Amino acid sequence: MKSVEEILDYAIAREQQAVDFYTKLSNMAPGIQLQQLMRDYAAEEQRHKDKLLAVKTDGALDNAHKQPLDLKMADYLVDVEETPEMTYQDALIIAMKREQVAFLLYTDLAEKVESPELKSLFEALAREEASHKNYFESEYDDKIYTDN
Repeated sequence: MKSVEEILDYAIAREQQAVDFYTKLSNMAPGIQLQQLMRDYAAEEQRHKDKLLAVKTDGALDNAHKQPLDLKMADYLVDVEETPEMTYQDALIIAMKREQVAFLLYTDLAEKVESPELKSLFEALAREEASHKNYFESEYDDKIYTDN
């Protein structure tokens, strides 16, 4: 990553991947309540994307640090594959890992930027991703561990 704009582009793409994932998960979740919850998570990730797009398009980058940054984004890629045959348990594991990766991404981005506005945005997004991870861990504990 060489600029704040590239960082934002990367984060926006990651949020779109999350929207797509939770939309897909909503179609396979058992029960209407869980399906709606996954749609809600997709909408939440869309709001994250919208926040990032607003920062990028509204000129909030004018005061941002423009010095090249090496953020090693490849370190944040989730390498668990989604398959049409994955179980709800598999999907929860993937969701947990995705949220952990998103949390780490936004935590690292908050540490790398000098713009107070971007720092605050990335810290808020990190907290939201940590909350999502916590939900999926609780769901796993309630639905998977109790069933075994």
